[in-house]
Amino acid sequence: MTTTTLRWKIAQLVELQWWKNYLHKRTPAEYLGWKRNYWLNLLQTIKAETFLKPTAKILDAGCGPAGIFMALPQYEVHAIDPLLDAYEKNLAHFNPSMYANVCFNTSTLESYTNTQHFDTVFCLNAINHVANLPACFDKLAALTAPNGTLVLSIDAHNYAFFKHTFRWLPSDVLHPHQYDLREYQHFLQKRGFTIQQCHCLKTGFFFDYYVLVAQR
Repeated sequence: MTTTTLRWKIAQLVELQWWKNYLHKRTPAEYLGWKRNYWLNLLQTIKAETFLKPTAKILDAGCGPAGIFMALPQYEVHAIDPLLDAYEKNLAHFNPSMYANVCFNTSTLESYTNTQHFDTVFCLNAINHVANLPACFDKLAALTAPNGTLVLSIDAHNYAFFKHTFRWLPSDVLHPHQYDLREYQHFLQKRGFTIQQCHCLKTGFFFDYYVLVAQR
């Protein structure tokens, strides 16, 4: 087992426990109402109406228990996450039957297969968590239809010193991958994406939180 794979397996275990702790004192109705509004605000920020057409087929990659799928009831959505079964078993806040328009698939992004392309692919709060980063960017490109849109959120390092330190030391156990904004943009551009929007939604000392909107 490689160091990267081990870090990913640890991150998955910690991820589930993080959700349990985070949602412990939040009722499903309270949290899901807040989260839906959060996603609707994000869709406004990125002007989603300019690329989300009424007939769009959507992928929510790394959806978690309350992904953007919950704010898109009028669309055909596929949602994938390797922890979906664990979320359903352990979290009252995730009930797949609430989302009749969503096809859920318990799968990593690397191993996910689908013969269709998606007009819009969302990968939010997820790319930092994957096991094989290059393979996941390849898969995102393969799943996005020609002229389709990828919406990607990232925690991007502000300082090269801490970026390299975090790569060598497991200081940020939830995130196996440590890159800066320029590197993430390059991952997209080398796979044929054109970055159309870049929004900094939250600033911090080590990381800033960005959402990138790119067209294939």
